[in-house]
Amino acid sequence: MHNVFGWTLGEWQSAYRSGAIKPEILLDLVDAYPAEDNAWIARAGSSQLQAQLDELGERLAAVGGDMAQLPLYGVPFAIKDNIDAAGWDTTAACPEFAYAPGSDAFVVSKLRAAGAILVGKTNLDQFATGLVGTRSPYGAVGNSFDPAYVSGGSSSGSASVVARGLVPFALGTDTAGSGRVPAGFNNIVGLKPTKGRLSNTGLVPACRTVDCISVFALTVADAERVAQVAAGYDASDAYSRVNPNTAPVAVGAQIKLAIPAELEFFGDSQNQAVFEQAVERFKALGAVITPVDFTPFKALADQLYYGPWVAERTVALEGMLERQPEAINTLVRGIVENGRQYTACDAYKAEYLRAELSRRINDSLAGFDALLVPTSPTLRTLAEMAEEPVCYNSQFGYYTNFTNLADLSALALPAGLRVDGLPSGITLLAPAWHDTALADLGKRWQANLDLSLGATGRSLPAPGVPVQAPGAVRVAVVGAHLTGMPLNFQLTKRNAVLVEQTHTADSYRLYALPGTVPPKPGLAKAESGRSIIVELWDMPLARFGEFVAEIPAPLGIGNVVLADGRSVKGFICEPWALAEALDITEFGGWRAFIASRG
Repeated sequence: MHNVFGWTLGEWQSAYRSGAIKPEILLDLVDAYPAEDNAWIARAGSSQLQAQLDELGERLAAVGGDMAQLPLYGVPFAIKDNIDAAGWDTTAACPEFAYAPGSDAFVVSKLRAAGAILVGKTNLDQFATGLVGTRSPYGAVGNSFDPAYVSGGSSSGSASVVARGLVPFALGTDTAGSGRVPAGFNNIVGLKPTKGRLSNTGLVPACRTVDCISVFALTVADAERVAQVAAGYDASDAYSRVNPNTAPVAVGAQIKLAIPAELEFFGDSQNQAVFEQAVERFKALGAVITPVDFTPFKALADQLYYGPWVAERTVALEGMLERQPEAINTLVRGIVENGRQYTACDAYKAEYLRAELSRRINDSLAGFDALLVPTSPTLRTLAEMAEEPVCYNSQFGYYTNFTNLADLSALALPAGLRVDGLPSGITLLAPAWHDTALADLGKRWQANLDLSLGATGRSLPAPGVPVQAPGAVRVAVVGAHLTGMPLNFQLTKRNAVLVEQTHTADSYRLYALPGTVPPKPGLAKAESGRSIIVELWDMPLARFGEFVAEIPAPLGIGNVVLADGRSVKGFICEPWALAEALDITEFGGWRAFIASRG
């Protein structure tokens, strides 16, 4: 069998398309997993795998054998065992709670439809209540670098199997940080999407108003690709949302980051050192770092467990609390039973406070690409956690608990190894629907860091061919909208981001239009022409219409062919306006013409 452990999505796809491997390799792969491994609650048997492989063959035949139509063709993945999959029990790490769902969770069905193969369900802090990975009757999942340390939770098993390269990606969940803390503790990527981007249909709820299904992967590119496949509006989920496509899809060359004005590490000097190094590394990438008041973030974080919001967990486990309270982990039961002390009046007051703090938080992030925080201020051993299970769990959530209450998107990233060789992570947070922009920045960070992937010892593969981000329109500008020119603000105020400077095909002519204020050029296709310098900008789809509405005659938007054969939207000019215009094609671009005028 090929050694496929630690492969990224790109490596799986390349191997399948070249014919180096066949999907049947997954039968041997699962057999090769360590026999005793409590990161798993259930693993696929040979009959389960074969049934999926048969379905995969049918899917491939339905698209005429074109693997490109199945972006996750034959890729193995795992899901946290509070997410449904047909043919598998869902336990939420409580055997007494277990049930057999009749269908896949919405996101699982989308991944399978894209060709992915489910190979197992993973361990978790029971009922997704905890950030530690120790509150499970199936055992505590050890850190992938040193099993004496915690793996983080509640998505402990999903993070562990990805970090060790057993699967290239896994689904977790995130309510208080469960999709980020385990990523930080295991040197992998944890993508916490905007609430409602991924449907929660088929998820055992923890706090329904803030729950998110999340993605773990070895690389940012893989995590975002999986999220793109799994995302989509689901009418059966009351909290599902349609992406308005108004947010930026990338971060400009000038990175603007906020950080907490006062940082807390609870005495963990090693995590502090890694974070300080990360800040300096971002500065070396050209980032401007600005301290902001962290008080509203901390105040909102406290609400999740130390206020009426905990009653959401009580509601989620109401049936178990009534029927079999003894089946619930002692620590988990103690947390969820606290919700019974609050009244409806308390809940409304808490919602008013949440809304106020959320507004302050989002206002404080305006003008920044992201808030940069440590993923966790500290890391603890299993022995330490046994001594202080509540206190240390709370410390892990210091930089995570506010996120979903404030409706933020988040991306947890590896940041480096501490002096003791254990991982430490950072997290980028931004307003809702900034997921793709965070991924863009995260890819730049990971490429610059050049850290081994998870606990595999493998290096980051060379980047693939860049693909235009979904939810955006790529626009070629040629004159007054260029960087530094008078109308460039019409792009930037609509969250458009500069992608590159390039050239048109050699079949265009450029003209200076008379009487335009500010001066503007006209671009026109011609039998005899040359390449003209243009800038490409990615504009959020929903902002494109209002941008076009501002374009005066004789200019308009059409299709512009670039030197490399790509076709993008771009400025064109109506032919009637060119008779009186000055042909400036020889300058090769608008800037050179403007400079020639002194």
